[in-house]
Amino acid sequence: MKRRSTFLSDFKDFVNKGNVVDLAVAVIIGGAFGKVVDAVVSLVMTSLLAPALKAANVSAISAWPAGAVIVALINFIVIAFVVFLIVRGIEAMKRGERPISAPAPDPPRLNLLLPLPTWQKL
Repeated sequence: MKRRSTFLSDFKDFVNKGNVVDLAVAVIIGGAFGKVVDAVVSLVMTSLLAPALKAANVSAISAWPAGAVIVALINFIVIAFVVFLIVRGIEAMKRGERPISAPAPDPPRLNLLLPLPTWQKL
């Protein structure tokens, strides 16, 4: 008799697949990384643009009308660049791990004793 699958057993099978767990970990790490990048970009942009911000009587770059968009674009560029570097490094490692095929064996040598032609004067 075939066991009837339940919602919970189907869900358990789904979660136990490696791809789902890997994706969940990647999303959590990506979210944390995004917050770190946001903090660093805001700090750097604020410190680099301090003279311009003071001249414009603005306390932070995000207080500008398009400041939040600027910060979000910079965050995107930084995160995309870091992901590119990670993927490039992984691809380089994969290329380096490819098994090197064994060299082809030498063709068998034919040890035929053939008389060498002698040149005669005509």
